[in-house]
Amino acid sequence: MKTHRKPRKATAGLLSAVPLLVLTACGTDDGGGATTDVAQDEPADTSGTGDADGDDDAGDGGSGHDAGHDAGHDAGHDPGHDEESASRLVATYDGGVLVLDAQTLGVLEDIELEGFIRLNPVGDGRHVLISAGDAFLTLDTGTGPGADGTATLTDISFESDHPGHVVEHAGKTVLFSDGTGRVEIFDTDALVGDALETEVYMADDPHHGVAVELEGGELLLTIGTEESRTGVKVLDAEREEIARNEDCPGVHGEAMARDEAVVIGCEDGVLVYQDGEFTKIDSPDEYGRIGNQAGSSESAVVLGDYKVDPDAELERPERISLIDTFMHELTLVDIGTSYSFRSLARGPHGEVLLLGTDGAIHVIDPDAAEVISEIPVVEEWDEPLDWQQPRPTIFVEDHTIYVTEPASNALHAVDLHDETVHTSTELPATPNELTGVSG
Repeated sequence: MKTHRKPRKATAGLLSAVPLLVLTACGTDDGGGATTDVAQDEPADTSGTGDADGDDDAGDGGSGHDAGHDAGHDAGHDPGHDEESASRLVATYDGGVLVLDAQTLGVLEDIELEGFIRLNPVGDGRHVLISAGDAFLTLDTGTGPGADGTATLTDISFESDHPGHVVEHAGKTVLFSDGTGRVEIFDTDALVGDALETEVYMADDPHHGVAVELEGGELLLTIGTEESRTGVKVLDAEREEIARNEDCPGVHGEAMARDEAVVIGCEDGVLVYQDGEFTKIDSPDEYGRIGNQAGSSESAVVLGDYKVDPDAELERPERISLIDTFMHELTLVDIGTSYSFRSLARGPHGEVLLLGTDGAIHVIDPDAAEVISEIPVVEEWDEPLDWQQPRPTIFVEDHTIYVTEPASNALHAVDLHDETVHTSTELPATPNELTGVSG
């Protein structure tokens, strides 16, 4: 089913650290501007351009492969012959989003949206926030308790000048607006209904940043301006500053490891915040940038990219970084193939997964810091210079790895247990970003 929708602008505008009610008024967005480069090292450019260095939190979510399901699906398979899964996938394309059944890969809904759009899982197993124009829009995927099975944009949206990172942790979802430094926080499971209470905190200056609320109510957020980003600070539950570290040039991206160790990327290593203290772990190179990270609550090790050329138009690294938050060590692993900012993911038990330009998923043991297997999935590919252009993207839901193949409009599902592609389909449009919900 195809639905024609345009983004609505949120009317909430209270800029303080007090609860407020977000009520959405009807309106029309021109849909023309690029949204914040969630995976980039620069603030979003509303002209639709930008340069790449991402940190999408792949590996969070989704439904596993049905063990009794035959592994012989191909692009010609009719997904309507199979029982629908509770899990759903969401993929962007140039002109909208597709909502898919996570087991059959069949299209359940096609929602048209203008402009370049991005996807942000809310963390409640049902909703996805769509960065579009000047707002975060709420997509109800139609699955989960109380859902009616129909995917649709709801009437809840969040006003945002350059919508950026979205982070879910400890039952709170936190939005960061790069154009204003606005941080907006709400209970992750509170998106059902017409309104919800949110807390708004304003960063000192607008910048391409990120924030996360911790289990004790502390708020960790980046420090920066539109010209430079320098570090991280932590506020207590009353939003008084309790910790700060500005030894993190070019701060970008966030990932959570086991025991609530927060890893923040820098141009010369990473900052780790845990148990009220910051620890700096240096890169082995003077410029060793880690801007994209993928963490897992099952592992003390965080996966990061690793770039060493500050002057490159687009560096295509072949090494990844493994940050041990327990030992406070950083290890580099040579994969033997390049990758992009949409290549990093984690498995359900903390497995490190990297989608290479050689077309294979490289499975890496995070403790041994070595590649233990390779799973061929797509044809070899080249990373485009324009970060907004589609490239193969990886997303993990339970024990199933999903990989897009824009060159053939394909989507593949890989069983992590037997390391084989068990379902493939051809989509009606070229996929770009990919995420999912567990239902």
